[in-house]
Amino acid sequence: MIRAATYGLPLMIAIIGGSADRFVPLADLYRAALEQQGLAPLPIGVHSPGHVAATDEQAVEEFWPGYLSGMTRIGAERGWPPPTRLRFDDEVAAGSLYVGSPETVARRIAATVATLGLRRFDLKYATGPMPHAQLMSSIELYGSRVVPLVRDLLA
Repeated sequence: MIRAATYGLPLMIAIIGGSADRFVPLADLYRAALEQQGLAPLPIGVHSPGHVAATDEQAVEEFWPGYLSGMTRIGAERGWPPPTRLRFDDEVAAGSLYVGSPETVARRIAATVATLGLRRFDLKYATGPMPHAQLMSSIELYGSRVVPLVRDLLA
């Protein structure tokens, strides 16, 4: 946070675990560091994994196998244990995974944007192997339904 502010760079926070609200002190630290240097406020964004499908249940069931595969591989490289389904479900419900119907994902993103004072939110739409048709559907739903709903919620 300090280094980005020192260089006068906008900030992008990658949240891959836990609730976004635990990053409030870090976003505040970044803003304070910019102010301390006499710099104008710069945008803050978040980058988090997710998947959008017609229903919450469909999105969860489509996303879990690829998430398990991807996070198991990444965890092995970084010394983390493999993810459990219980932990995954917790991340979907209130953590870093924006997985669900367009309405569910939009509500979660809008809450994160409001909590952290974001100017940008990037959805990482593949965290492991997934069928191409599911990825394309998620991208289409994100652009056509989620983004407009987020804008409406934040208006």
